[in-house]
Amino acid sequence: MDLRPCPASAMASRCRTPSPNRCNPMAEPAPCQVCATTDRDHFIQTKGMDLFRCRSCGTVFMDPMPDHAAVEDLYSDAYDGATKGYFAKVESKLRRSHGRVRQLRRYVKEGRFLDVGTNGGFMAKAAQDAGFVAWGIEPDPVSVAYARDNYPEINVFQGFIEDFVETDEGQMPFDAVYCSEVLEHVLDVNSFVAAISKATKPGGVLYLTTPDIGHRRVPANVLDWDSFFPPSHCIYFTPASLTQLLSRHDFTVFRKRLAFKPGIKVFARRR
Repeated sequence: MDLRPCPASAMASRCRTPSPNRCNPMAEPAPCQVCATTDRDHFIQTKGMDLFRCRSCGTVFMDPMPDHAAVEDLYSDAYDGATKGYFAKVESKLRRSHGRVRQLRRYVKEGRFLDVGTNGGFMAKAAQDAGFVAWGIEPDPVSVAYARDNYPEINVFQGFIEDFVETDEGQMPFDAVYCSEVLEHVLDVNSFVAAISKATKPGGVLYLTTPDIGHRRVPANVLDWDSFFPPSHCIYFTPASLTQLLSRHDFTVFRKRLAFKPGIKVFARRR
């Protein structure tokens, strides 16, 4: 899920009606999920979808959000072309995953590892190779099948983090959690991060990446940005707004990695 080309057009076909907040000025605007204010500016309209920027924290989000049925359809459809193209570069993905595990092991040497949005299982495989007991969570059945077929030594849960933490295995806290390029897809980021917090042991470390809407290299015309994919990407953060969101759910950001491209990479410790 996390790094495959985003098949946004599948959801766009279900979300082409204009925002009710533009058609009906009396409609209640959705509050920012980070700071709960409704004080916002219209950011852009594209393909009949409206995005807004929170004046308080800078988060950019769709209103209305895609509905849950559209999201479930997005991940249940078989995007064979995109999936096969993604899996064609396995060696380079494993190399990068091993590098990221080395970064994470500066703060967590061993224990239970969870990759939220594991795709083909590459990061979980790298963590297992480094001595962790590795789990991956992934909603896309094609990716889950790939991970299980190619890396049977890792544990893969098909579904969402909110469901996983209710299972017996999910209620055993993890020492390290990795979540890369997933948060921008999530409809309810508070529920999502709360579930990650529940899955993380106090003192455990979260390594999270997501696009940075406030980065100086985001093009003046955001439609030219290669990480702008509404409705598949439905919410965008700044480093400050992401830190605020994580803090609400008992994470303290202790390191931010510099990013030449418009992305946020943070390490946060569970309080």
